[in-house]
Amino acid sequence: MISQRWRLASLFLILTNFLAFAAAQSACINSGNYSSFSTYKDNMDTLLSSLPTNVDINGFYNASRGQSPDIVYAAVLCRGDVQLEECRACIRNATAELVKSCPNYKQATHWNELCMLRYSNESMFGIMKTFPSWYWWGLKDASSPVQYKADVSRLLDKLRGQAANGGSLRKVAVGNSSSADFQIIFSLVQCTPDLSPENCSSCLIGAAAKILTYCNISISCRVLWPSCNLRYLQLPFYNETRLRELQELAMLPPQLSPPPPQPVSPPGLLQPPPPASSPPPGLPQQPASPGKKNENTVIIASVSVGVGLLVAVLAIILLIKRAKKKPKEGLEPAQPARDINVVESLQYDFSGIKAATDDFSVSTKLGQGGFGVIYKGKLTNGQDIAVKRLSLDSRQGDVEFKNEVLLLAKLQHKNLVRLLGFSMEGKERLLVYEFVKNRSLDKFIFDPIKHNDLDWETRYKIICGISKGLLYLHEESRLKIIHRDLKASNILLDGDMNPKIADFGMARLFDVNETQANTNKIVGTYGYMSPEYAMYGQFSAKSDVFSFGVLILEIVSGEQNRSYKNGEDVENLLSLVWKHWRQGTAEDIIDPVLLRVGSYTLRGILRCIHIGLLCMQDNPSDRPAMGSVVLMLSSSIISLPVPFEPTYSTTHGYNSRIPNFRGYGLNEFDSSGSSAFKRSSTQSTESLKTDMLMTGFRPT
Repeated sequence: MISQRWRLASLFLILTNFLAFAAAQSACINSGNYSSFSTYKDNMDTLLSSLPTNVDINGFYNASRGQSPDIVYAAVLCRGDVQLEECRACIRNATAELVKSCPNYKQATHWNELCMLRYSNESMFGIMKTFPSWYWWGLKDASSPVQYKADVSRLLDKLRGQAANGGSLRKVAVGNSSSADFQIIFSLVQCTPDLSPENCSSCLIGAAAKILTYCNISISCRVLWPSCNLRYLQLPFYNETRLRELQELAMLPPQLSPPPPQPVSPPGLLQPPPPASSPPPGLPQQPASPGKKNENTVIIASVSVGVGLLVAVLAIILLIKRAKKKPKEGLEPAQPARDINVVESLQYDFSGIKAATDDFSVSTKLGQGGFGVIYKGKLTNGQDIAVKRLSLDSRQGDVEFKNEVLLLAKLQHKNLVRLLGFSMEGKERLLVYEFVKNRSLDKFIFDPIKHNDLDWETRYKIICGISKGLLYLHEESRLKIIHRDLKASNILLDGDMNPKIADFGMARLFDVNETQANTNKIVGTYGYMSPEYAMYGQFSAKSDVFSFGVLILEIVSGEQNRSYKNGEDVENLLSLVWKHWRQGTAEDIIDPVLLRVGSYTLRGILRCIHIGLLCMQDNPSDRPAMGSVVLMLSSSIISLPVPFEPTYSTTHGYNSRIPNFRGYGLNEFDSSGSSAFKRSSTQSTESLKTDMLMTGFRPT
């Protein structure tokens, strides 16, 4: 049985290496471009050409070259069981392929079977990155899906801990586990060793959470992220003996380690791609082309060359016919920049938009916000649109305004309202958006009738969708936008109640007199503003995280965050939630509708309240980033820290950790101690206009 499995494994390795180039994937990220004769280009070429010779037996190397604004960062990571020469050959091949696939892009990532290469104009060292991403899965489904997924989950959990604690040189783990029908699951997980153990663990948890979305019940899956990757299938695709040897060599003193070979090319010159006439990998006495060398030469040598090639060719034909590939979520297509033509294509005729909205009549008015009035319109082709007629506060010139619209129009995510274009005439400036059927979230969640239609599953879906949209704006989009006015009226719902964030980037269209992370003009709604933004004008991505926390509490409770009198005290939603939280009666603030309609779990609802409180902590550094929030929402196994009291909503200058909270038997709510709780009765009675997210924790 074992010899037969390894024979199948050897055939698989031949096929894997033969297909390695075809399976390679480059992701070009729209974060700016460089010219062919620029300093950035020179720095990038020199840096990339130095990577193969500088990577050591650990298979990881990162470096930078140049000075701002032309500084370039790069990193490489080879699979944990790859020998040094294979690693270097793979990097040379990846370098040539990436430069060819992503010309003039300042950020790009390349994966293939044996290694990953990425470069950027932004620092990447020690930073967990989950974008861009790529997924592969097998064509065969598990015969016992429930059992198989449970076995995969246990194996990945075990390996995750081993990899995260692997030290600063290597963070990789391999292993296998028995499953139903006498199948054995083989898996490899790996992080870039510059990550902290906590970030490595979080990255692998997030990658594993994507299995259900993309791979589902397939017997094999591969998730590739810049900071980590995982893979499992029913054949031993890795060489555990070689991995052990490499780990032992990595621990040798420098004088005992094998000396690195001489550079293959002089600094500054990129290696050309392998010639088209290179022989297929796996043939004896022939050098394999870069990135396609045998993963296990001892095993492969025992297999007939003719049989191996025949199997490979037949498998390639089959895979070409049946292969399917799912696009990366949030990855913008790599298109050459033609800004002038694109701007012109986005501009609508002003008279046409005016006619589409019946001359901006009151009957077509959908709403009004701080940036202008929104109207519903219908184009001559029958397409419904939403038109925002901007107020006249913007002091940008025509060229600057067009450039901002162009940038915003390039942002594409399923949880963002799509900007179709713009129109201008004199001082009039219009933004043309897709029309979203169900209007804004506040029309549902705060409506005494409509909120009854929102069960927990729907509300949880809305919460998760908004979190992913914010993550895209903060970390994955080319602009890294801070919304600064996140609220329920800026969350639109489509026909399937999927959330779409509106008004993102609106502050960019206005002169808000910004100096780095400060502004002299506050843009937002009191009640959603973080304390550092409302009081000092300091904003960051954590300002949006605070607003998101307010939305979560509003969605769970069905109440607006407004001030009201409770005896002699003045309270608001935040202080009310905190009071019930510390007393162990958090279920009392849950919207009663959620406990009567549809499917729900009390544990899931309470976990969302917990996440909301974490988002609303006074100190921005205590609030989680949106990447962590998305992980918290998508996985119930991630432990949550104990939140600090959101004193901005109740008192000023007082923080305390919550006392022991064991009312629901959840470890995440446990605290190591208790402290006195004080609340001042002095608080502004100004109404806090708020909005909220809605979502439903999926029943388990």
